[in-house]
Amino acid sequence: MPPNFHLPRPLFSLPKHPSFISLFFSHSHYFSNSYSSHTSHYLSQFLPLSHSNFNPLTPRERRIVVVGLSTILKTDQGFPLKAFSLRFCPFFLVKIMKLFKTRDAAFAFFKLAFGDCSDSEEILRLSCVAAHVLAAQKLQLLAQDVVSWLIARVGTGRTNKIVDFMWRNHAMYESDFSVLNTLLRGFLNVGMGFEALEVLRMMRGVGVRPGLSSITILLRLLLRIGDYGSVWKLFKDMIFKGPRPSNLTFNAMICGFCRQHRVVVGESLLHLMPKFMCSPDVVTFNILINACCIGGRTWVAIDWLHLMVRSGVEPSVATFTTILHALCREGNVVEARKLFDGIQDMGIAPNAAIYNTLMDGYFKAREVAQASLLYEEMRTTGVSPDCVTFNILVWGHYKYGRIEDSDRLLKDLIVSGLFLDSSLYDVMVSSLCWAGRLDEAMKLLQELLEKGLTLSVVAFNSLIGAYSRAGLEDKAFEAYRIMVRCGFTPSSSTCNSLLMGLCRKGWLQEARILLYRMLEKGFPINKVAYTVLLDGYFKMNNLEGAQFLWKEMKERGIYPDAVAFTALIDGLSKAGNVEEAYEVFLEMSAIGFVPNNFAYNSLIRGLCDCGRVTEALKLEKEMRQKGLLSDTFTFNIIIDGFCRRGQMKFAIETFLDMQRIGLLPDIFTFNILIGGYCKAFDMVGAGEIVNKMYSCGLDPDITTYNTYMHGYCRMRKMNQAVIILDQLISAGIVPDTVTYNTMLSGICSDILDRAMILTAKLLKMGFIPNVITTNMLLSHFCKQGMPEKALIWGQKLREISFGFDEISYRILDQAYCLMQDDVELVRGTYEKHLFMDFLMYITFDYFSRNKPQKIENENSIKLIENQFVAL
Repeated sequence: MPPNFHLPRPLFSLPKHPSFISLFFSHSHYFSNSYSSHTSHYLSQFLPLSHSNFNPLTPRERRIVVVGLSTILKTDQGFPLKAFSLRFCPFFLVKIMKLFKTRDAAFAFFKLAFGDCSDSEEILRLSCVAAHVLAAQKLQLLAQDVVSWLIARVGTGRTNKIVDFMWRNHAMYESDFSVLNTLLRGFLNVGMGFEALEVLRMMRGVGVRPGLSSITILLRLLLRIGDYGSVWKLFKDMIFKGPRPSNLTFNAMICGFCRQHRVVVGESLLHLMPKFMCSPDVVTFNILINACCIGGRTWVAIDWLHLMVRSGVEPSVATFTTILHALCREGNVVEARKLFDGIQDMGIAPNAAIYNTLMDGYFKAREVAQASLLYEEMRTTGVSPDCVTFNILVWGHYKYGRIEDSDRLLKDLIVSGLFLDSSLYDVMVSSLCWAGRLDEAMKLLQELLEKGLTLSVVAFNSLIGAYSRAGLEDKAFEAYRIMVRCGFTPSSSTCNSLLMGLCRKGWLQEARILLYRMLEKGFPINKVAYTVLLDGYFKMNNLEGAQFLWKEMKERGIYPDAVAFTALIDGLSKAGNVEEAYEVFLEMSAIGFVPNNFAYNSLIRGLCDCGRVTEALKLEKEMRQKGLLSDTFTFNIIIDGFCRRGQMKFAIETFLDMQRIGLLPDIFTFNILIGGYCKAFDMVGAGEIVNKMYSCGLDPDITTYNTYMHGYCRMRKMNQAVIILDQLISAGIVPDTVTYNTMLSGICSDILDRAMILTAKLLKMGFIPNVITTNMLLSHFCKQGMPEKALIWGQKLREISFGFDEISYRILDQAYCLMQDDVELVRGTYEKHLFMDFLMYITFDYFSRNKPQKIENENSIKLIENQFVAL
């Protein structure tokens, strides 16, 4: 950290101000407006044209232009500025641009001078002359910047004007090759492939051979849009008319085909390279290795690595990072560690990215101790951690470790001094986000920006992600707007965090609109963004929306990867569409993606949910034959399938098979078996499983106790249920709503005197009702011959806007039918009626006092739209 940088107060003792954000942003808005007004007045004196706004420039560009102009004036070189301010002269414009020290500043001044005059053909023509003059003075890159900007401003409908202005009288300034190459580059820079092909035809027509780099860029563009016919025609022209393909050309084509999941074509091109005197290099192999890893064929990627070494090509850090990431994603951290050790045996020193990849893999495999040891090894070897390291460590300890360990780690990392200054500021913002002090993180971010200190997009992503996780979409979008205004380009993580926040709230329409706006802006939307939205549709049980999105994803040329396929399989399986899920599973395998454990587990669970446990077992066997090891989660699904069908003998056999192959049962395994025995009214068997749990070194959790209690309540053995409740409290476990509802259900069917005593016990423990409590009580009114009471309480709950679910409405419909049909009801005693009313009253009273505050923004779509105004 520079010695002159001081935070206004210690980082971990900043006082909290709930209303700080609104106060801060009102001050920030005033400062921004006053500064912008002053800057606009300063800049307008150098411009010959009237400007309604200065939006073409980002704050950074405006700053470097002001600094550059001030330097020009201080060095007495202001004559061109004075002359240019009188009229738009391309020659004076070029002179001014050459006075700026950097290409960025010169181009920013051109954008400022052109302003919002895209409708003026005269200004357009003069700007083209300026591009000619720049090219004539050996400033071709700046000329290409100018032409690219002009093309983007006028749009596809008027690009012929640009071509006409540039081609007419160009010989006065530059050669045929120079002007056509500038035009070609201009169209390529803005992604206009068809127009670029037309310029290429012009070049061939006048006998000019295009540059190799331009052809390579055009190939990339054509591959991205899927115009394979033009790709092969262009490649054939290169062979016969030149320029001859190089390694760069082959790598671009291999990369393009691999991205479109045509890996076989990419492999064929690699073998074709020697015929054109090109040898596959580290980039070539890395492209294919990455494609194999994305497709789930990690063992093929490792084969390519071996071939790479045999061919005398030295692997890079990116090679190992890619394969490590794939192994860790599959949960194969043992092989990942072997590869990590092999890297060091080859004399390659792992960098922060490699350590981060393996560390993340350990955490996701829940091997927290190994991850911590790896971090210590990283520090010992002198590798400086970065903000990614920080986020992995803190996230891992928060999720799989202990909260106190993560808090300690948070402070140790900040005060350790291990981070470079450029990473330290990102870490400072991230640390406040992890600590839940989001307003303070926003304030710190603003202070760092005002001081001009180096930040990266990681700091913004940390804040946007934290706000989205907290359900504060408006503040997440505010951080996003600040990010864009300050000249930072959103990354795919930025987009994904914003989408994830909206999907968590079920705002799928808004998420979709956001996705489209980002695509229109050209932001880096990747497959993950679609996968996030796809998962959101499935969670909202919107199967039709998910299927439409899947189709649209393919139509836009964004081909699903293994993760997206797995998400679709999982969603369809959960929705009960197992046949369709299996078709997607087969499609995934047919195009070269290898289904992983999660894909198999999703299908196995879907089959078990449909009662097709035998088929699920066959699929588990196929999974093992394909080289994938069944994990505890797989066996838990199958055991649960047997338990739900009451086939406890098969469930126990599967449990024993699981242990025979060396898999240790977890708490979920035992809870499933206990639940199965309780449903079969075999409390002795349930007790034996509890004892087995203790012998395996596992202690019962809240689910164990709740399941056990529920079994006794169903058998009307309330004395035993109370004993289990006492054991739960003695074990130091806090009862949850499920505990209360389980006991309350038993109480409603129990002897009145004992029921009142048990109710008092629950109230003393801090009974907290939910919609399940309400449904249970309304149901008991019907069962005990009081449907009119169910309807009366239902109406009272409606009056306080209580959120009924589908089951609530079914119970009320049943009560209404009982009233209408004049069914002779077996009514309980008057005392029992009073007792039931009492239970319902305390439930009603709780909901009356704790009405949920509706925080949702009713204009959420407008919120999304407003984020893109003036950006």
